[in-house]
Amino acid sequence: MNWSWSYAWSCLPDLLRGMLITAEVTALGSVIALVAGLFWAILVLSGVPGVAHLARLIVDFVRGTPLVVQVFFFFYALPSIGISGGPFVIGVFSLGLYGSAYMAEVYRAGIVNLPRGQWEAAKVLRLPPVWHWIDVVIPQVFRAVLPALGNNIVVMLKYTPVLSTITVTELLTAGLDLGSESYRYLEPLTLAGVAFIVITIPCVLALRVLERRLARGAA
Repeated sequence: MNWSWSYAWSCLPDLLRGMLITAEVTALGSVIALVAGLFWAILVLSGVPGVAHLARLIVDFVRGTPLVVQVFFFFYALPSIGISGGPFVIGVFSLGLYGSAYMAEVYRAGIVNLPRGQWEAAKVLRLPPVWHWIDVVIPQVFRAVLPALGNNIVVMLKYTPVLSTITVTELLTAGLDLGSESYRYLEPLTLAGVAFIVITIPCVLALRVLERRLARGAA
């Protein structure tokens, strides 16, 4: 099959729409993952009987089951108990929850490796526990684990094609739909692959810039 530039150009509008959906799902899912991951990590390290073990169990369960199984469960099983949402909402929530389990391990490692003197200094200054976390722990941990968090966000971007199983028309699905209509897969799938790179590279560069700025601020 020869490459057709005219057909490739005609694919761009549909692929751009799929690219926008992929970016939206990744961005919203990442926000959920970053916030929920920190929540899980704090619960796991809380030392509260029952709570810490339950949080650990949830994190391990989410990490130990495939994303596609979780997506199917939220999309097909939850409506039977009265909980429902559109494909986009379910996709964002599923991706965010899945990512949060991995973010939790990153946060946990950063919190555990925080120098003990930081905790002791907060006690000496009689900082309330909430402000200890907000002013002392979280800023330092975030700087330390930012590269790993960024890597997880990029991985979440690559997981978005799984959402095609619940009819979310993300980038890859848009390419496959175009191919099935024309029986030409070379152009749409090639352009879809390029589009993933176009999304990924700016994300990586932005995270590196943020990492350098946070490092200068810490210094």
